Amino acid sequence: MEIIKGKITSAQKITVYGPEGIGKSTFAAQFPNALFIDTEGSTKHMDVARTPKPSSWSMLLEQVQYVKQNPTLYQTLAIDTADWAEQLCITSICAKYQKAGIEDFGYGKGYIYLTEEFGRLLNKLEELVEMGINVVITAHAKMRKFEQPDEMGAYDRWELKLQKQTGPLLKEWADMVLFANYKTTVVNVDGQGANKGKNKAQGGKRVMFTTHHPCWDAKNRHNLPLELPFDFQQIVHCLPGMVATPPAQAATVKEEPKETVTPIEPPKEESKVDTKMLEA
Repeated sequence: MEIIKGKITSAQKITVYGPEGIGKSTFAAQFPNALFIDTEGSTKHMDVARTPKPSSWSMLLEQVQYVKQNPTLYQTLAIDTADWAEQLCITSICAKYQKAGIEDFGYGKGYIYLTEEFGRLLNKLEELVEMGINVVITAHAKMRKFEQPDEMGAYDRWELKLQKQTGPLLKEWADMVLFANYKTTVVNVDGQGANKGKNKAQGGKRVMFTTHHPCWDAKNRHNLPLELPFDFQQIVHCLPGMVATPPAQAATVKEEPKETVTPIEPPKEESKVDTKMLEA
């Protein structure tokens, strides 16, 4: 039996999710030599390589198969987004079994079919990763009221906008689950305190969270900080053969050497001698 020690470098499986408009597609487009399977048409105004928008689940699987058969064409496959791909999967299952919706199967059987079929997609994507192709899957986020069985009260938390069965499946499959959001702070503006006074939200900086928190799902296997700017350069070192690009240095303007000017002193006036003093 062969024993393998040490770290093994491989292509990455990354899930990026967040609210609409935060820049998930733009983030995915920065991965090396990326090809998009754009399930929702969100890349129309982006200069990227893309397949035709898949109109069916089988078409989406065929597009993934094309990448597998041509592994040298692209270094990254981006599926944008998972929740729209899931809808294609649900439509395919309902058409196959002649059901009006996923709930019509009864006893949760429709969700079992959904989990199996979505798992087929992840298995095909795993084959691409084994061939050295990075896979990035974007998804929208939804907020859900969460109650812990051993605690009093409930709180809101962000989750993948997927069914209860496919969401955990995608999280387990990924090497990194990154949650992107706008970071805002609340400040008191009338001096009456945060509890009684008037408060105002400020900020809106785009950040990504890399570690699980009670208020969101996230994970990584690269010891990343809990919070990072929502910038591809923050994780580029996690990809095989990639290094972060340093920020552009500001151009320095060379100043011309200044001429050294020696001040000219005015001529000294000759002291006038009082003739009367000489005569004395």
